[in-house]
Amino acid sequence: MTPTFNTDTPAGEKPVGPTSAQTVNQGWRRVLGVPSLVLLGLVYMVPLTIFSTYGIVVELTGGRLSAAYAVTLVVMLFTARSYGRMSQAFPFGGSAYTYATRSFGAGLGFMAGWSLLLDYLLLPMINYLLIGIYMEAAFPAIPAWVFMIVSIAAVTVLNVLGITAIAKANFVVVGLQALFIVLFVALGLSSITGAGNLDLMAPFTGAESAEGLSPIFAGSAILCLSYLGFDAVSTFAEETKDPKRNLPKAIMLTTILAGVIFLGLAYISHLVLPVSSFNDVDSAAIEVIGKAGGELLVAFFTAAYVAGSLGSALTSQASVSRIIHSMGRSGVFPPALGRLHARFQTPVLPILITSGVSLLAFVLDLLTISSLISFGALVAFSIVNLSVIKHYYFDRKDRGTRGVIYNLILPGIGFALTIWLWTSLSGLSFTFGLAWAGVGLVYLAILTRGFRRPAPQLDLKEA
Repeated sequence: MTPTFNTDTPAGEKPVGPTSAQTVNQGWRRVLGVPSLVLLGLVYMVPLTIFSTYGIVVELTGGRLSAAYAVTLVVMLFTARSYGRMSQAFPFGGSAYTYATRSFGAGLGFMAGWSLLLDYLLLPMINYLLIGIYMEAAFPAIPAWVFMIVSIAAVTVLNVLGITAIAKANFVVVGLQALFIVLFVALGLSSITGAGNLDLMAPFTGAESAEGLSPIFAGSAILCLSYLGFDAVSTFAEETKDPKRNLPKAIMLTTILAGVIFLGLAYISHLVLPVSSFNDVDSAAIEVIGKAGGELLVAFFTAAYVAGSLGSALTSQASVSRIIHSMGRSGVFPPALGRLHARFQTPVLPILITSGVSLLAFVLDLLTISSLISFGALVAFSIVNLSVIKHYYFDRKDRGTRGVIYNLILPGIGFALTIWLWTSLSGLSFTFGLAWAGVGLVYLAILTRGFRRPAPQLDLKEA
């Protein structure tokens, strides 16, 4: 595939982005099939991610974590389908940035990409923060920041080496987590077998004091960050074999598999320890796992979780570096960010920038990071749902009975559900999220000289 750039500008003005005469190194290696893509998505999500915000969401929903995950899964299935549809139309890197740019123009595309940056830049921080917390608990003599620094360095090196190294590491990561899940489910079911007065609906109905659906929706809004893996899958389009066929499959499979895992683990966890509050909300997972399998299972959980967090950091850093690379290729960011390393064929400069931003994990807390990621994710999800309607229903005029259902009704439902969750976020999320959007709008105004010049956009054409 050969990229050229849209350089239509007012007479006498210099184009913002690279010209078509400039060459761009787009030497991505197409090595990923559906299994590898699904693994990348699952590793990005971290199958054990329910334990990251377990205590926070259980307390918020009044013990109805399973209900919150069920609501989020329904919303995400509609949105994942929209991602699949757009990946067929535009099988290129950049995710929501590319889809919005090609459907609505470079201006809205920039804002979509800017929203995604909020997610992807912050998600590695959660992983590094949790690695530090759990490793310091296991080895109290070593401060958490040491583990965080080592993790950031290791992830950076592997990302520079390339996607093949990441894919191989992911097999080990998923294997460890799968083994833990099997043990936890077996021990958890064993611990509740024969228990008197066991309420099988408790994970959905919660504590007697739980009232109304609003807490469930608020919890669902936070849990959206758990499903960013299907978005991450779309960013690897240019490294995928037969992307128009394989990407939609991988996106839907990733969403469904992750949803089943999340919902199942949340359900069993509540049956093991049916409470709606904890002694320490940040380490609530330790209470649940300890109740199911004792100290030995807790130790294994720590190892599997740290491995999962490293895998998620690997994949999330790879994803954000590709988004920055796409925006660099289009001239939205400096052209140096849109080049690949001559030897490794990876976007080294975006990778290093992401690692530098990850150092903010030392000063931000888990709840703040989680809420901000969910804000950015829901904005991007909304835009992708609308992109399906714009591209297929209006631009391509696919409006038969099938077209109305597939290109208008289904993405319309996905958009409505996403907005519904978006309004359930906390005021803090809106404050920081809108501030981030404001910074992006100011940058776009500077880039386009007060919106008098068109924003640059990548004109991707199949060779």
